[in-house]
Amino acid sequence: MQFGSLIGMLIIGALAGWLSGKIMQGRGFGLLGNIIVGVVGAFLAGMIFPALGFAAGGGFFWSLVHATIGAVILLFLIGLIRKAR
Repeated sequence: MQFGSLIGMLIIGALAGWLSGKIMQGRGFGLLGNIIVGVVGAFLAGMIFPALGFAAGGGFFWSLVHATIGAVILLFLIGLIRKAR
């Protein structure tokens, strides 16, 4: 992965984390925590979605959509794990 791609993924992940915090009201970890979850969700979405045949298309918008979906799913799963405790 090139440095520019990594920076782009971090920026998109940060935006996705912020958006996922807005979408999943009350289930987040605050601004910084949601940004971290967004970066992780963006990374996971970038690995899993293409393997499932859902390519981001290379554009900023679709990359942000996929990263946000990944972050929302990750927040949901973390919420389930936290409830189970």
